[in-house]
Amino acid sequence: MRAAELIAPLTFRLTEMAIDDPGPGEVQVRVEAVGVCGSDLHAYTEGAVGSTPNVYPMVLGHEPAGRIVKTGAGVTGLAPGDRGALEPALYCYHCEFCQSGHHNVCANIRFMSNPHHPGFFRELVNLPAKNFLPIPKEMSFEEAALAEPLAIGIHSVRLTSIRPGETVAVIGAGPIGLLTVAALRAAGAGRVWAIEPLAHRRELACAMGAEGALAPEEAVAEILRGTGQRGVDCAIDCAAGEETMHQAIQLTRNAGRAALTGIHSKRFVALDGSGMRRKELTIFNVRRSNHETREALDLIEARGELFRPLLTHTRSIDQIDDAFAIASHYRDGVGKMMIRP
Repeated sequence: MRAAELIAPLTFRLTEMAIDDPGPGEVQVRVEAVGVCGSDLHAYTEGAVGSTPNVYPMVLGHEPAGRIVKTGAGVTGLAPGDRGALEPALYCYHCEFCQSGHHNVCANIRFMSNPHHPGFFRELVNLPAKNFLPIPKEMSFEEAALAEPLAIGIHSVRLTSIRPGETVAVIGAGPIGLLTVAALRAAGAGRVWAIEPLAHRRELACAMGAEGALAPEEAVAEILRGTGQRGVDCAIDCAAGEETMHQAIQLTRNAGRAALTGIHSKRFVALDGSGMRRKELTIFNVRRSNHETREALDLIEARGELFRPLLTHTRSIDQIDDAFAIASHYRDGVGKMMIRP
């Protein structure tokens, strides 16, 4: 099968990889669509994702959907031809964190697209049958591939306990920020602002449910004015820039909540400790998602019109260099870039 390997920063190569038949309890899936994630862009441009360095060669891509071609021994209820979204996280289900329901921080997690665990920029993949989530025939593979990042938005909303009518600021209107806006709208949040420097992303944020989309330099003054100087109930930082968490602290009301969903390029970041203390803020850190993918698929099925504006670009695996060049430089009005292996 063909695969796209990252072999150095900014450098892919197309190669042939062998694949065995699926093992007991596994399915073999023909990958039909994979979204390019912000963490893929970190690996591509910076040679690391946060504090985890690349180990070359590696296969990126962890927002997949596809079609079953074979089933392994013991698999029931699934058959060749079934269509579905694919969950890239492989949990042990035995450690203390899995036992307490915190699977997303499993002590033995294997995440497909991390070093030593190839991701989905390839034609075929074997994975546990429980990681295959069937989709309706009306749902496109590209829509289904949004489930993994949408699940992160849903997890952010759930972790921060957003209640109906609460005000929220989402900092960064890349795909995760945009999907967080959609998750907030579905959860019944009140006024939602998106903060984003790029005009085309501000337009996408409004199309996906934000009532206001602001450039960073005007955001604090405008949002404080819009909340009577009180601040929002919660700010969710999906950008993880040098100043964005500081902005989240500025925007949030006393005794409010702030969440970091994005991934910083640097291991150590500065925070406004005095501001956090004076306001007695609760700070949340978001680690991917925790079994919200099925909920994400149900939301995409029910509200497809909310998510289709994000699906702006598709490239074949032969065009992966072009795809990453566009996505990493935010060119051509790109929302979500999809790869078709």
